[in-house]
Amino acid sequence: MEDKQYRVLLYYKYVTIENPEEFTKEHKELCNSLGLKGRILIATEGINGTVSGTVEQTNQYMDIMKNDARFADMVFKIDKADEHAFPKMKVRHRPELVTLRLEDDINPNELTGEYLEPKEFYERLQDEDTIVLDARNDYEYDLGHFRGAIRPDIENFRDLPNWVRDNKDKLSGKKIITYCTGGIRCEKFSGWLVKEGFEDVAQLHGGIVTYGQDPEVQGQLWDGQLYVFDERIGVPVNQKEHVVVGKDYFTGEPCERYVNCANPFCNKKILASEENEHKYMRSCSHECRVHPNNRYIVEHELTEEDVAERLKQIEEEAVKN
Repeated sequence: MEDKQYRVLLYYKYVTIENPEEFTKEHKELCNSLGLKGRILIATEGINGTVSGTVEQTNQYMDIMKNDARFADMVFKIDKADEHAFPKMKVRHRPELVTLRLEDDINPNELTGEYLEPKEFYERLQDEDTIVLDARNDYEYDLGHFRGAIRPDIENFRDLPNWVRDNKDKLSGKKIITYCTGGIRCEKFSGWLVKEGFEDVAQLHGGIVTYGQDPEVQGQLWDGQLYVFDERIGVPVNQKEHVVVGKDYFTGEPCERYVNCANPFCNKKILASEENEHKYMRSCSHECRVHPNNRYIVEHELTEEDVAERLKQIEEEAVKN
């Protein structure tokens, strides 16, 4: 089997960037000149990016970044790919690399949880006295997670601190390990946990991506797929076994296929088979199915009669069940 011609780079670095707006403009020009596609966030506190390109393009990019003293030791996580993972190149300036909106911000270079390498994390996962806390959003967890991990009921990362405060009695006095996709969210979140008074806090160094690529651990004790923020949506992690944990939103059957609700004002991510996507008009509720801006109805050019017939079928089946 021949090597894949494209790669996806995932990387971040908490480092002070003076004049981030100017750097953002220059960096976009650089990425476009190399032919990369992806999404990069730049803030005074650093850089957070995922880009795709050919082996040559990504090598050029990494060389340029490593020649900049600010990013000389930045770690690039590399995934092989068949094609670009993004439709275009976006480089944006943001107040924060990850949106926590803390009243008193955390600098991970000054305060963060203990780093655990994949083998150490694997061993801690099996410690009965350890709480495993997923630092990602609910829809990311639903596609895949570490076995036994707690699923915080949050749709956005910025809601995690409030969730922790609401559930402090379950976490107080416990050994906590936390994880996220590439590590950037945990850097700040684990530091916040320490600041909140939790004494034994550790994080998966390099995130789930590094864990899945580790030659010794090979992604063991991970179930499902890893949700990624590009056109691949989900990628495998566990090299030993694949356990499907995702459940079809409509039937509860095993499923790893994400779609967005067709109501643009809802846009909820739902796991659905292709059959159920069409059956329920890619909508998470009756209200969304009858919404005047329903994208599924427009895309498939359904008439009012078509929609009425589908709604009738859904209603009849609900009555039967």
